[in-house]
Amino acid sequence: MTVPVFLSDELDGPELVLGGPEGRHAATVRRLRAGERVDLTDGAGAVAECVVREVLKDSLRVEVLARYEVAPSGPRLVVVQGLPKGDRGELAVEMMTEAGVDVIVPWQASRSITQWKGDKAAKALRRWQSTAREAGKQARRFHLPEVTEPVTTGGAVRLLAGAALGLVLHEEAAEPLSQVTLPADGDIVVVVGPEGGVSEREVEEFRAAGAATVRLGSTVLRTSTAGLAAAAVLLTRTGRW
Repeated sequence: MTVPVFLSDELDGPELVLGGPEGRHAATVRRLRAGERVDLTDGAGAVAECVVREVLKDSLRVEVLARYEVAPSGPRLVVVQGLPKGDRGELAVEMMTEAGVDVIVPWQASRSITQWKGDKAAKALRRWQSTAREAGKQARRFHLPEVTEPVTTGGAVRLLAGAALGLVLHEEAAEPLSQVTLPADGDIVVVVGPEGGVSEREVEEFRAAGAATVRLGSTVLRTSTAGLAAAAVLLTRTGRW
């Protein structure tokens, strides 16, 4: 089995105490025992390889064996995800996090059935961020993805305009994603539409910002799986997979 990963803000010192929700989960849910290995990370690339020395009621006391920094890989992959209905948003976030997407941007598209407003927006964003956090630990990621505040189409346009490469998934596009020339660094921003797709007006705005429309294949994927499929193609072609 792989070594479990837990998040910790404190990584300095020869011994550490993993407390709070992470320590409680390690002690009472994972039921770790003295002598077992764990990795602690701050989620931003710093890692402490540790061994459990003592299991307390809701925390662990661990000895640090080694420390190191994991450099981020490039180019950075940013997915602008049209808001799906129901819990498909969390599913999309979970799968993209496991694949290795660096930034996930919720997008309130014109055809999004789901609307994030007021308290609902804050709760939905917290769910996405929590999903990314847990999926990142499960996938043993030492750089957790950033889940940003939701953007309007105007915000998505600005992200595309500042990208090294901007792409919009569109079933009617002629060019396949697998044949697009990729940059060596910078941001690759990929726009995934909601269930109703990307409107023609949005496509026009995205193209005006320098983005290209591309297709994944001959089939039409759900919005919750299209980001994962695009990430698989791009991460393979950039050598990150």
